[in-house]
Amino acid sequence: AITVARDVHPDVICMDVQMPDMDGLEATRQIVADPAVRSAIVVVTTFDRDDYVFQALEAGASGFLLKNAGADELISAVRVAAAGDALLAPEVTKRVIERFAAEAHAHESAPSAEAHNAASAPAPHIAVDLTEREQEVLRLLAQALSNAEIASALFIGEATVKSHVSNVLAKLGARDRVAAVVFAHRNGLA
Repeated sequence: AITVARDVHPDVICMDVQMPDMDGLEATRQIVADPAVRSAIVVVTTFDRDDYVFQALEAGASGFLLKNAGADELISAVRVAAAGDALLAPEVTKRVIERFAAEAHAHESAPSAEAHNAASAPAPHIAVDLTEREQEVLRLLAQALSNAEIASALFIGEATVKSHVSNVLAKLGARDRVAAVVFAHRNGLA
């Protein structure tokens, strides 16, 4: 898979988790780490395990789908990933959101002076220098809003949202929306 990705440069790769010699999570990491390969990766597996979901997303996968998904769902997943968007199997979406929410809540409720100061401080300065508008777009991305929903929330056009999303991804060095959302959660922007 790694060699083929380097040679063929597919738009989307459907990656299994369990494979001989190297698992799909490590293959995903290596493919994503190769700057010459800009393929979106959708992990497709029979295993509905949280650790696989989070490892796949951390490895850089654009999506996670279970093999019990119908043909229409798989086709849709490939199209979504090819468009640069992210997707999760409905069965795992709620758990991912709950985990991020729990981590954010634990971080917010930590009784430390640092947490107290952070609560009253302005939005954190981001090393990649996102504009205020780009930070707003990133926050809305982290809430899993579509471009149309972001446009509506900010009273701007969808084309403008697409431009802001592209700028955010470029400034973060993020491959896709999933990576941007992970960045937002890890940096207190969500």
